[in-house]
Amino acid sequence: MRRHNIEAAATIPVYPSFMQMRKYELLSQTTVQTEHGNKRMRKIGHSMEFEQIKEYVRGDDRRTINWKATARKGSLMVNNYTDEKSQQVYCIIDKGRLMKMPFGGLPLLDYAINSTLVLSNVCLQKQDRIGVLTFANKMGSLLAADRKPIQRENILQLLYNQDTAYLESDFEMLYMQIRSRIKHRSLLVLYTNFESLSGLKRQLNYLRAIAKHHLLMVVFFENTELHKLSQLETNNIEDVYIKTIAEKFEFEKRLIVKELQKHGILSVLTPPDKLTVNAVNKYLELKARQAI
Repeated sequence: MRRHNIEAAATIPVYPSFMQMRKYELLSQTTVQTEHGNKRMRKIGHSMEFEQIKEYVRGDDRRTINWKATARKGSLMVNNYTDEKSQQVYCIIDKGRLMKMPFGGLPLLDYAINSTLVLSNVCLQKQDRIGVLTFANKMGSLLAADRKPIQRENILQLLYNQDTAYLESDFEMLYMQIRSRIKHRSLLVLYTNFESLSGLKRQLNYLRAIAKHHLLMVVFFENTELHKLSQLETNNIEDVYIKTIAEKFEFEKRLIVKELQKHGILSVLTPPDKLTVNAVNKYLELKARQAI
């Protein structure tokens, strides 16, 4: 008698680095992560959410009087408000060809996925509703914003099998999908990449159109290899050419930031290895300013 054990083929999901969530949980309890150089932001103004209509009593703010309800009731009625705590946040991940660029053995898409997972966890801790949208040359996955505890698991399941495409991303299609599917004003964190100013200008009209209806924050990447080349010592004429071209492309990255700011679009230019902390810091800053 013989016995043979043969392992059957199995598909095993490979999840993003959810260990990073624990790393940033305590840090997110402060307004910003001050050890990385950011300062605590002062809150400006207030954001209020309607709760109920009640009868006026001495001391109520007369500016909140509801005149229509007063006319129906025959006595003064005022609107009662509570501090608004739950805003809507969407992480939008570009899966186009530029997100295939490698850094440290991982494509930029993987850094965006890991950052999305950490940012989602921080948003849920801050009682915000978090959703995820992916796109490339066609629409990818969409998870509607929610703040239920199961949302963290839903995001994990959505992100683990995402992959890049080798085609140009369709920002016009992205704009149409956002207009039709995201009805309420939200913070949109767009993880993408632009390597040149001309590349941005091809998509700028669509980004401006999105920013008219939502608070848009574009997160894109520094080219660390170009930065290394720009720091090289020049020993011959070829080194001078290489260094000059590298500095030109680095300067274009900074011009992209200026161009986005000129049109009222928030931007985060970051090295891939500092993506998560920079994205979380920016979110916490906007939250502290109540800009969302």
